[in-house]
Amino acid sequence: MLDKRAIVTQLKNWTTCDIADGLSRLKHRHGGFLECLTMYSPHFQSGPTKIAGPVFTVKFAPKNDAVAPKISGHYIDQIPKDAILFISQPLPHINSVFGGLMALRAHKLGVAGVVVDGRLRDLQEHRDLGFPVFAKGAGTTAGGEVCRPSELNVPVRFNSGIQEAWIMPDDYMIADLNGVVCLPGELAEAVLDVVPRMNEADRKCAEGIAQGRTVEEVFREFRG
Repeated sequence: MLDKRAIVTQLKNWTTCDIADGLSRLKHRHGGFLECLTMYSPHFQSGPTKIAGPVFTVKFAPKNDAVAPKISGHYIDQIPKDAILFISQPLPHINSVFGGLMALRAHKLGVAGVVVDGRLRDLQEHRDLGFPVFAKGAGTTAGGEVCRPSELNVPVRFNSGIQEAWIMPDDYMIADLNGVVCLPGELAEAVLDVVPRMNEADRKCAEGIAQGRTVEEVFREFRG
């Protein structure tokens, strides 16, 4: 049985598409893909940036929600090293919940990167740090007037009108210019078992196609 560090080490060998293919092979709906999340930093949808790590969730609540819990201290100071911070922002996504000072602190803590189910701001500051941030949009206005951090490392529902997805505290996240994939913790070893074989089959398919063979031929031989 692999520990978290070993799982993350292996995940870094693969793209989001590889992991999504592995999850699809295991009949996991949508292959773990979380729609509409875009790489904003260190570049907009370009370059070799890839992050992989255990998820640490921060759930924001509307500022006027008197029932939602309150956290002790500032959430950003509590993010573990090498984690991927996943911020769940309540709808509507108008103000921004992740800015330059938060990125600076996360960078100093050794956080692997940030995924915002909502908006970010201070984009140039993230890029100046070379810090990986994925989000649904960018904006100008801080979130403090409309929402606040409420809970740490709890299950959060992904905000989507077309897919049902939850991010759990024991999940892993992989993100690159293709998008963001959430890998359920209980499926991590199974995915890492099937992905190398699938990747090798695709390598052989590519080799055959480059030699002039048809896709039908190589798929039949190598993909079965």
